[in-house]
Amino acid sequence: MSRVTGQPAIYWTNKGSLGISFFLTEELMNTSVDSHLSCGAKKHKGGNVMRRKFMSMALTAAMVLSMAATPVFAEDTASDEGFNLNLCIASEPQTIDPALNSAVDGAIMCNHMFEGLVKWVNDGEGNAVTAPGQAESWEKTENEDGTVTYTVKLRDGIKWSDGQAVTAGDFVYAWQRLANPETAADYCYMIDMVKGYDVIADGSADPSTLGITAVDDQTLQIDLTYDCPYFEEIMAFPATFPVRQDMVESSDNWTFDPSTYIGNGPYKMTEWSHNAYISMEKNENYYDYENLGPDTIKFTLLDDNNAMLKGYNNGELDFIENLPVDEIPTYLASGELEIGDYLGTYYVCFNTEDEVFSDPNIRKAFSLVIDRNYIVENVSQAGEVPADGYVPNGVNDAAGAGSDDFRTVGGEYYSVAEEDYEKNCEEARQILADAGYPNGEGFPTVEYLYNTDDKHKKIAEALQNMWQKELGVTVNLDNQDWNVFLQNRKDGNYQIARNGWIADYNDPCSFLDMWYTDGGNNDAQYSNPDYDAQIDAAKATSDPEERMKAFHEAEDILIGQDSVLAPIYFYTQPYMLNPDIDGMYYTPLGYFFFGYTSKK
Repeated sequence: MSRVTGQPAIYWTNKGSLGISFFLTEELMNTSVDSHLSCGAKKHKGGNVMRRKFMSMALTAAMVLSMAATPVFAEDTASDEGFNLNLCIASEPQTIDPALNSAVDGAIMCNHMFEGLVKWVNDGEGNAVTAPGQAESWEKTENEDGTVTYTVKLRDGIKWSDGQAVTAGDFVYAWQRLANPETAADYCYMIDMVKGYDVIADGSADPSTLGITAVDDQTLQIDLTYDCPYFEEIMAFPATFPVRQDMVESSDNWTFDPSTYIGNGPYKMTEWSHNAYISMEKNENYYDYENLGPDTIKFTLLDDNNAMLKGYNNGELDFIENLPVDEIPTYLASGELEIGDYLGTYYVCFNTEDEVFSDPNIRKAFSLVIDRNYIVENVSQAGEVPADGYVPNGVNDAAGAGSDDFRTVGGEYYSVAEEDYEKNCEEARQILADAGYPNGEGFPTVEYLYNTDDKHKKIAEALQNMWQKELGVTVNLDNQDWNVFLQNRKDGNYQIARNGWIADYNDPCSFLDMWYTDGGNNDAQYSNPDYDAQIDAAKATSDPEERMKAFHEAEDILIGQDSVLAPIYFYTQPYMLNPDIDGMYYTPLGYFFFGYTSKK
């Protein structure tokens, strides 16, 4: 039994070094990464249908509201008095519902307006650390049957932004909602270690049977089926944040209206001008209100990297993540562009149900002719590392931090050495010839799907050229707005699509579990019983060696055998921050925190 009393458990140094074993994040931002889900993707198949219906309604509503959108850099609604931040991390988020969000941009916003049992804090030296959030403390009990029980005590006096008390029942409701297949949350499997999840997810049990109970208003009991090594990070993950039942059930569009978007975090939403900005102000009911920094935080919504850079240089934006790729070398040289660590992989995924790309050999050929060195050196240009596997560098293997990582142990699935590129191309051309397409003759026209962003466009053009030049095939490019792109990729309305994944916690499960049959983030529509069996085996044991053996075998199937994905590079995180702003902190899992910043 152990007790958490407020001491940080996990940290990243400001140099990006891992301090202890585990950490967490949220995926994918629209302009650079996508989403991050992982660890138990056994979502009920019918949930996909439900999600499509929900997202269709949400997109329709957003489109209607966007008709009155304010132009870029609309007049600031914040007072000229005080300390006001204006940031740009992405364009219009797909959703800011903590349970339904699956992108980094939405997660960053949710992290400022909600808070879980555990939170990320700044240790004062630029390190992001985990510490008690809405929870004051918790006890972990390992039971004789191998199950685990967490007893969590909430802080005294915690409140929602409208002044109503936050109770243990609010967490019970949020977790049951997350597990409910009718919610169709991509991240539902984040709590698959909680007792009863599996039978709830497949529709055979009521969500009320989930192993989370309000003992009283300030006490939670959470029962796990096994000892999950990253469960404390799960308690800090946005999908597990509490939400108010009365607000959620008041309207399908409850997140759009500040009067119903009631949070329990340090800031509260004051306005959402669709496709223009989301504004927040300090939450006077937050328990640490007195220590908050900015009076207001405005997230300007842009997908034009040139406009982002112009806004930053004009002083209209205090922070940007993306700038035109051609400008990266200049701003790196000047020292204005910072490059942080980012635990993730940029890749393309193939629709395995597509008539052309149902053949793993065809997928392998398209992967082999990608010149990954050219892309990182001449296109992305932000210190990315050519990817020779799917799970990136820095993810722990059985021995943990300080030993060989998962990528080192697993080795490479193809050579990324520059001198081996032509050999890779020769192998790819032979694969196509053996399939009946010598020099690409007779191969159907291929469509590549990507979302609006300067970097994604240039990578798409590079891939188009490589595939056409080396394989002799015709490739058309399809550029779509972020929300439309996400929906089409999710629904399998593509042949090849840009993708990216950022870890939710430091474990290969975060990358590999998502490809489980019918997984919420299985955009490749992939299904292989042998692969599923390895994921099941990894999750059935707490032995580190056995877990990692199963995960390595799973990646062997995913990349080495089936070529479901074509990894391109391992991410870095570029950003620019107004030099007059101090106190921003960041995790290499994608989250930036601005609530405790100050002016120098």
